[in-house]
Order: sequence, then structure tokens, then C-alpha cells
Amino acid sequence: MREMHKVRVELGASSYDIFIGEDLLPEISDFVKAQNFSHKALVISDENVGKIYGERTLAALREAGLEPALHLVPAGEASKSLAVADEIFTHAIELGLDRRSPVFALGGGVVGDLAGFIAAAYMRGVPFVQLPTSLLAQVDSSVGGKVAVNHRLGKNLIGAFYQPAAVFADLATFATLPEREIRTGLGEIIKYGIIFDADFFAALEDHAADALRLSHDAALFMVERSCEIKAEVVAKDEKEGGLRRILNYGHTIAHAIEKETGYARYNHGEAVAIGSLGAAYISEALGMIDDADVLRVRRLTERLGLPLFAEGCTVEGLYAAIFHDKKTVDGKVNWVLMEGIGKVCVRDDVPESIVRTAMARCLRF
Repeated sequence: MREMHKVRVELGASSYDIFIGEDLLPEISDFVKAQNFSHKALVISDENVGKIYGERTLAALREAGLEPALHLVPAGEASKSLAVADEIFTHAIELGLDRRSPVFALGGGVVGDLAGFIAAAYMRGVPFVQLPTSLLAQVDSSVGGKVAVNHRLGKNLIGAFYQPAAVFADLATFATLPEREIRTGLGEIIKYGIIFDADFFAALEDHAADALRLSHDAALFMVERSCEIKAEVVAKDEKEGGLRRILNYGHTIAHAIEKETGYARYNHGEAVAIGSLGAAYISEALGMIDDADVLRVRRLTERLGLPLFAEGCTVEGLYAAIFHDKKTVDGKVNWVLMEGIGKVCVRDDVPESIVRTAMARCLRF
């Protein structure tokens, strides 16, 4: 019998399940049959993932009684744009999708964010199902309902909070992931240990080799625990009024790195890994943690094959970029900072000199 785990995201009327296991197409089909969806559906994927999983996904949806169409976008962050969204809106209108027509996101974080944005805006909201195929998407972007596209002045600035009807995290899709895509997921997984669960962080330290090769047991453990942590945080603060801000640990510097390098040199998890170290350096400079905590974060980051430094950036460029981040309010940056492994807080009183020094430690010139 196939092993399948479920994590519930408790959000009242917007609650949903995350299904975690291998070869979940039968579960996807059964789920669709139980819904009150219209027959016409849209599956959004990128050109890489669509070639591998597009047809089998369409077949499962047809078996469930849908008439799905597949829309492919170029792989990469550049597809998270209003221009690409407009093309998809046009396709949806031409297909005759109505207010009960489901949108399926088949792919990584870019596809999930883009498809979720489409679902949230089309006809003021249509059903949305996440089918994440990357480690990063399964542990982070597919859960929690933050959907968006980018603007040339900043990442994820145009979007909404829009929860999916369900998430299907199929571990079998990891078989086709390039090594770099595995590492980028690990960058977000380290974050969960830092912000919420010291035991989880320690388990990653103890089993770093298994995590890096993504053994079945390690993959199941990391995806399930990461989803549990995010589900608990989101259930308490769906729209980022307080607690949910901790999920942004490492992201302020990460988004600046991505912007400064044109969203091309570093993928998201790599940037988060560097940004997480930057936040640790700030925390240490403020006397919130000692150098032993910083060393643990640095060592685990390195053991999991993630970068410790960013190239192609300047401190001046990074510092300017953080003021276009969503976490900046009234000119003050809300920094998520460490109080220890497993515990963080939010502060908006970090001196500019400390930020610039931490950024310099994150760069290789």
C-alpha cells in the first residue's frame, strides 16, 4: 500500500489539506471528482516541467471528468510578470473558463505564484489547486496562499492572499530534479529550523548527507515537517499581520540579491541561504546570538551545498533594494532576526551601519 501523509492548514472556511506521498495522480483524480468544479480547466506549467508531467496530469484530470487545457510559459523568474499573466488571462477567456473552472499549478514556485495570481484575479477568483514539482515549492511557496507576480522595481509586489483548494506534494517528481534545484529547496528548509524548531535544525545537521541526496525518508520528513511548521504559522496569521512575518527570515537580503543580479545568477533558495547568513550576522552584531549560533548556520548551509557569498552585487545596491521590499513600512525595514536556533523576532530599529557591515560579509568581490 502506498504511503501518503496529510497536513491540514486550518483557516476556517478556507482550510485545505496538503497531500504528501509518491505517485499522487489517483488522489488528484479522486479529489477533483469530489469537487463542484466546472468541466473546463486550465493547467499552467513551464516548458521544462510540462514536457515531463504535462500529459500524464491532463490524463488524470480527464479521467476525473474535466476538459483541461495546458498553458506553458518559459521556465524562469521572468515568467512571473504582468505580461505573461495577460497572455494566460486571454487564453482562459478564449477557452470559456467560468467562475467554477479550476486552475492547476504544475511546477515550481514561479508557476505556483503565477497560476495562483491568475486564479485569484480571473473573474474575481476561481478554484486553485497546487501541484508542486520542486522541493522548494513543496516546502514553501505552494503552502500558505501568497500569490504574486514581479514588478521591475521589486519581487512579488503585485499579488494577493489566495488559498488553494488543496496541495499535492508528489515526492516522485524529485527524481527529475537537477541537483541545483534540490539545494535551492534546502535553503528554505534550513530556514524553518532557524525560525521555529531547534530539533528540526539539529536533525538536518545529523542527517545532512541524506538530506542532500534526498533519500525517501529524508524527503518525506523534510517536506512534512516544513509544511507542518508553515501550516501552524499561517493558521495563526494568514495575512502576515504579525507571526507570519517570521517566514520571511533571510528574505530581505535574498530579494535584494535576486534583484541586483537580474533574477538570473541565483535561484531563490540560494539567495535565501545567503540572506539567512546576513540576518544571522545582524543578529550577532546586535548581541542577540553568539558566534556559535552563526557558525552552526554557516556550517549547515555549506554542508548542504548552498552558497555562502553573493557575487555580482554591491553593498550600495543591496541597501537601496531593501527599501522596495514588501516588509519595509514607512521607510523602516522589518528585519526577522535570530534570538537563537529555533527562535526569531521582528525588529525595525537596526542601524544602517550594522546592515551594511552584514551585507559586506555576504558578498564576494
